[in-house]
Amino acid sequence: MASLQDQFLKAGLVNKNKAKQVQQEKSKQQKIERRTGTESVDEAKLAAAELQRKNAERARELNAQRDAAAQQKAIMAQIVQMVQKNRQGKGNGDVAYNFTHGTKIERIYVSHTVQEHLMAGRLVIVRLGDNTELVPRVIADKIAERDASLLVRVKKNEAALEEDDPYADFKIPDDLMW
Repeated sequence: MASLQDQFLKAGLVNKNKAKQVQQEKSKQQKIERRTGTESVDEAKLAAAELQRKNAERARELNAQRDAAAQQKAIMAQIVQMVQKNRQGKGNGDVAYNFTHGTKIERIYVSHTVQEHLMAGRLVIVRLGDNTELVPRVIADKIAERDASLLVRVKKNEAALEEDDPYADFKIPDDLMW
């Protein structure tokens, strides 16, 4: 198979002197490159390398997003499993228990003993979507490590009692209904 230079010579597109001159310039350029240690810059190679680098960066970002979503999904599955395994019954539901979730005041009906456990902090309310479940404090702490926004915390108002307070003997119950 003949080189492209030979094909041009046979076709008469270039003459022998012009081909020899191009060959000499090419060899001079190669000698200079060997001496200085630099290679000729190929714009196409640089553009391809830059495109490949950008594509790799984009792929890393997409993989990181995909991994974060998968991790969040796995955490949510763990929380759902913990709640399902450890949920406590609400009793026969004769006492209304009000709590705040976000900016809304919500109500669940529980038995009197469950209400006492909620007020004492032994049981904690967990909201999964529209479902309200009760779990023990130990499980609630594990859920809080993963996603604290699902828990409904009952705030204890431990007001400091003054010695001169004439109403110190009259405690206001937490479940007072107006």
